[in-house]
Amino acid sequence: MHGTVDGSSWLLLGVMGDPIAHSKSPVMHQAALAELGLQGAYVPLHIRPKGLADAISAVRSLHFRGVNVTIPHKVEVMKYLDEVDEGAAQIGAVNTIVNDNGRLKGYNTDGIGYVRSLKDEACPDLSGKRIAVLGAGGAARAIVYALIAEQPAVISILNRTEAKARELAEEWSKLADIRGFGEEASCEVLAAADVVINTTSVGMHPNIGDVPVNPDFIREGAVVSDLIYNPLKTSLLRESERRQCTVHGGLGMFVNQGAYAFEFWTGLDAPVTAMREAVLNSFRSG
Repeated sequence: MHGTVDGSSWLLLGVMGDPIAHSKSPVMHQAALAELGLQGAYVPLHIRPKGLADAISAVRSLHFRGVNVTIPHKVEVMKYLDEVDEGAAQIGAVNTIVNDNGRLKGYNTDGIGYVRSLKDEACPDLSGKRIAVLGAGGAARAIVYALIAEQPAVISILNRTEAKARELAEEWSKLADIRGFGEEASCEVLAAADVVINTTSVGMHPNIGDVPVNPDFIREGAVVSDLIYNPLKTSLLRESERRQCTVHGGLGMFVNQGAYAFEFWTGLDAPVTAMREAVLNSFRSG
């Protein structure tokens, strides 16, 4: 991958975003460094859009080994990198940068992190499954792209704006059976789905009572997954549990996208259990 770090090197890592104070990435990656006995630090970097170019220059000059990139910089940052991984280029967004001696390469670990989590925690085999994806934004792009590799029977994208869902479906229609629908089709799409994935922010703290679709449309026994991890269990997941569905929250995606990034930076297996515990503990301590 990128070579393994040796025990004597100091690893400087960080996360860029605006805002950034709420990010759980520092506590998670500090725990990973500590668990593996690596010397280093992972710092939050509050970078406003107009400062992004300078911030990327600083990554080079300060010899950061790598940074995560979050809202609102995931698309804009691509123009400042030396190379972009094929998956990230297809998705059109970067959330992880690796610095190899001043050469910066961008990756997107959101989709692969999500799929790793979904398979580990809720649905070990996605091949042949009928999957409904709620939303057609950046998170949906990363997840749909990663799902294609799992060879599902069909991926149905449900979005308030039907044109946006169709556009995303058509973009990768040569790679898989992907279809786009407006929300008026949600009843029939959800009734047929084996796996339902919410990629929208509906139900996120503080609006924890909101749901992105009517849970009654979801068939009993389906797998229902929500990218949101604050709250750890959204109203959508609570309602789905009542319908005997297997539910999957967003914490696993967050931890696994971080684990992939950590592996890119260090060449070592990420200590996923310690990373998850650190995030859970930070929730408990407020």
